[in-house]
Amino acid sequence: MTHTPPAAPAVAPVLELSGVAKQFGAVRALSGVNLRLFPGEVHALMGQNGAGKSTLIKVLTGVHPADQGDMRLNGRSIRATSTLEAQHLGISTVYQEVNLCANLSVAENIFAGRYPRKGAAGLWSIDWPRMHAEARELLARLNLDIDVTQTLSSYSVAVQQMVAIARGLSISAQVLILDEPTSSLDDEEVERLYGVLRQLRDQGMAILFVTHFLDQVYALCDRITVLRNGELVGEYPVAELGHNALIAAMVGRELAAAQGAQAGDSEALESEPEWLQTRALNRRGHVKAVDLGIRRGEVVGLGGLLGSGRTELARLLFGLDRNDAGEIHLGGKAVRMDSPATAIQLGLALCPEDRKAEGIIAELSVRENIVLALQARQGLWPAIGRVQQTALAEGYVKALGIKTADVDTPIGQLSGGNQQKAVLARWLATQPSLLILDEPTRGIDIAAKQEIMNEILALAKQGMAVLFISSEMEEVVRVSDRIVVLRDRAKVGELPAGTDEHAVYALIAGQAA
Repeated sequence: MTHTPPAAPAVAPVLELSGVAKQFGAVRALSGVNLRLFPGEVHALMGQNGAGKSTLIKVLTGVHPADQGDMRLNGRSIRATSTLEAQHLGISTVYQEVNLCANLSVAENIFAGRYPRKGAAGLWSIDWPRMHAEARELLARLNLDIDVTQTLSSYSVAVQQMVAIARGLSISAQVLILDEPTSSLDDEEVERLYGVLRQLRDQGMAILFVTHFLDQVYALCDRITVLRNGELVGEYPVAELGHNALIAAMVGRELAAAQGAQAGDSEALESEPEWLQTRALNRRGHVKAVDLGIRRGEVVGLGGLLGSGRTELARLLFGLDRNDAGEIHLGGKAVRMDSPATAIQLGLALCPEDRKAEGIIAELSVRENIVLALQARQGLWPAIGRVQQTALAEGYVKALGIKTADVDTPIGQLSGGNQQKAVLARWLATQPSLLILDEPTRGIDIAAKQEIMNEILALAKQGMAVLFISSEMEEVVRVSDRIVVLRDRAKVGELPAGTDEHAVYALIAGQAA
């Protein structure tokens, strides 16, 4: 499917790419891609994982040189050879993964490499008061009021994402590229970001907005460029491309909806004993006396806003953190979850929220990442042989649609969504009794989301217990047999299958569901 570009706005594009191609070995990542960004617009870049979005961004920002094609900024041919050079040209990028220094302060992260200085010709020491004041001003544009002198690590992932965006805004840019900027933000923070981006658009900035959330595209963006398999599908005004047409353009076919949990199915599970039980599970400052039960064959969703205690509860169950009080029971027997190794031995698996820091080992191959947990569970001996590793990894690559040249490719070279699928494969390989999924669809395209949702439901039908955590409430209500709702790190209620999003949010807000 190709598409004739729509009529251009009356002004010339600030950034224009023509015939851009990029190849890595035998893999053609981009083939003849065109892109036009105009001043005063938010332009969505859409496509499945592996469509070429990340590669295109890296070409734009000087991480990778294009093999072919031309890139023009204000009509002048450019070719950035580094991210620093791209910044000097006026192209600023905020990546999906927060690439900041956790041990530095918020202000230092915002101005790293560009610290304001005082003294003759600005050659003397860092002007700390000025830097702190300017950092506060930038964050105020995002309606964020925090202590900029504190280390970045003292703040949540959501705040860190906002700091990364503030750093992007601090550079005098003509083009702002945002790669999944809302992936760690709650609804209120997303709306706050929308306001900032609209302000920047009205001031004439060209914004390239990369996202997998369709509602964000239609709420914020003016035009859409769609990539598929490294090729340009088309460029469209948002008003002329409906949801179904956009999905079809991205995946090359109409997409069947996942069949969610039904109330009747959930009622049939109620007679089964709970395989996992927590009784007044508590960790000071993190989780308050939570009672939780999960049956085999059941998907239990955790509903709640960022900071409600969802991830903290998952970490307690998997032995990453220790509880101060309360008990965990598996199959009716009290257990002490003192480490992830213990959790794995007892049949638990966790796909963590922070894929980059706690999920993948970037230097290892896809094959090595997939067999990692299975090998850990059975100990160092006997070692899983290379042939068995390859067969296992290739099976999951095919089953989950992981896009990779081969299973020996370093996992760090895969797109974020394909890395997430590989992490899921790692834990499925252990055949766990309980699978804990913390934001499993974060940064994953629409088709891959459907595939993972269908996989979750299939695993439950096979008898696996699943604890499902997602910031996308529509996903939670679609797949869950029950929804446990958290607020302020405490359990505030449960809702049955068939509950709509409004009922969940009402309970979160402290209203009667």
